Amino acid sequence: MKPSRRRVIINTDAKNEADDQFAIVHGLLSPTFDIRGLIPAHFGTRRSDRSMEESREEIDLLLDLLDLTGKVPVANGAPTGIADEQTPLDSPGAQLIIDESKLASKDDPLFVSFLGPITDMASAILLDPAIVDRDVIVIWIGGRGYQGYSADQRMEFNLSNDIHAANVVFGSGMTVWQVTSDVYTKVSVSYAELEEKIGDAGPLGKYLIDQLVEWNATWHGEPIESRSLGDSPAISLMLYPHSGNFRVRPAPRFGVDGWYLRGTDNPIHVCEQVDVRFLLEDMFAKIRRFARQRSTS
Repeated sequence: MKPSRRRVIINTDAKNEADDQFAIVHGLLSPTFDIRGLIPAHFGTRRSDRSMEESREEIDLLLDLLDLTGKVPVANGAPTGIADEQTPLDSPGAQLIIDESKLASKDDPLFVSFLGPITDMASAILLDPAIVDRDVIVIWIGGRGYQGYSADQRMEFNLSNDIHAANVVFGSGMTVWQVTSDVYTKVSVSYAELEEKIGDAGPLGKYLIDQLVEWNATWHGEPIESRSLGDSPAISLMLYPHSGNFRVRPAPRFGVDGWYLRGTDNPIHVCEQVDVRFLLEDMFAKIRRFARQRSTS
């Protein structure tokens, strides 16, 4: 008998930008997810010298807004990227991934989604190499597109925060679903859309909108009234894998500049398109439903 729920871990640099929050909430409100834990991740040192701790604080805030404080395991990830491709950074987050991987099976795999750097997966592999033979699916929002579009000329942010980790994971032989920047930047929502969809969805809806507008006002240098919810494909692909179009490619290595180099023959699955309508409408509906249920409880 196949399980009715998917076993899921969400690893998130939750305070890096303003999109992780939507993905975390969407995952926590999805009844077919058996959330085995949330792992706060670092996001480098460009904006903070305590980025992992800030991610933990943001996760705790979201759990409070969802009335889930103390009900969902939270295990801190590594505070920085790994120093090289041989040296792990042990952490409660990496241990959570290892422990849960031992419970996975072909009919009940473990999905581990990474919304930021992939440090904790690389550390789990280096700490317990047998994990690569277990039924684990790694979903990573990271890396530039393979087509070389002009928007991808800068090093992709999640990759830049731990290139060594990306090389460990991509070279490991594990099942990897990669969502590159040319795909995840196409999940834009406007302020007007957010107000119409979840503006009346209680404190949760208000917080999600306010923090996104505030982030843009603080960090975006051009006139803007939208933001891409670039981490959310990790959630929709776990909800319904056929909501994405994948191409199988040989796993690359990543150069110091973030460009792709010749890697291994290990196949990875690169998502080239996601069903944005399904992703956004399902998320909005679940946020509104939560607000209704909370107002009547």
